[in-house]
Amino acid sequence: MAKESKKKQADKNEGAEIASGPRSVPKNYTPRLKSKYQKEIVTSLMKQFSFKSPMRAPYLKKIAINQGVGDAVADRKIIESALSEITIITGQKPVATHAKKDISNFKLRKGVAIGVKVTLRSNKMYEFLDRFIATALPRIRDFKGISKNGFDGRGNYTLGIQEQIIFPEINIDKVNKVRGMDITFVTSARNNDEAMALLKEFGMPFKKEEDDKKGAKKDEIFSSVAKKDTKDSKK
Repeated sequence: MAKESKKKQADKNEGAEIASGPRSVPKNYTPRLKSKYQKEIVTSLMKQFSFKSPMRAPYLKKIAINQGVGDAVADRKIIESALSEITIITGQKPVATHAKKDISNFKLRKGVAIGVKVTLRSNKMYEFLDRFIATALPRIRDFKGISKNGFDGRGNYTLGIQEQIIFPEINIDKVNKVRGMDITFVTSARNNDEAMALLKEFGMPFKKEEDDKKGAKKDEIFSSVAKKDTKDSKK
């Protein structure tokens, strides 16, 4: 009984620390990437795109993180674990997203929580980006860089993560199920080239053109093999 009470108290203390966030943070604290943007990235972008004013240089507006939790329809505790995991990863409490209509085929009712979302701005945005580039991305299996196909043409880039355990803040022993998430980087860039240059300056490791070509060839081979298999099955 005494051991169980100690474990419960430890879990409560851990949750309180996560909710309260870092305690000893200086008032004049500036994230590393934020100071890098102000001192180095702005001048680099001005030279690269021949901008006359530093106000014209693109900047990072916010980072939106979305995670779908379809299993939460059957068990409400799953959405609670997803909320706590995103809180640990981002340092900000997320919001649960709810279904807008009933879908009988999926046993889904209107108003049921089916996902989690959070939007990071200012210092928390730069801190998350720094941790994401320096510690999370290198932990992906067989990582060779991120794809260049996630741009929407309006300066925004969306990246899909298959496992939340790439973040070192997550304790693997406490994870009940491996889930993915979508991370959207919203910038003030007017086109894809400006957005990619901005993210590259921050340190985002995009794939090289050779790797993209190899990946495209592999996709063509797999698609041709699949077509042959379908033809043979029809015969």
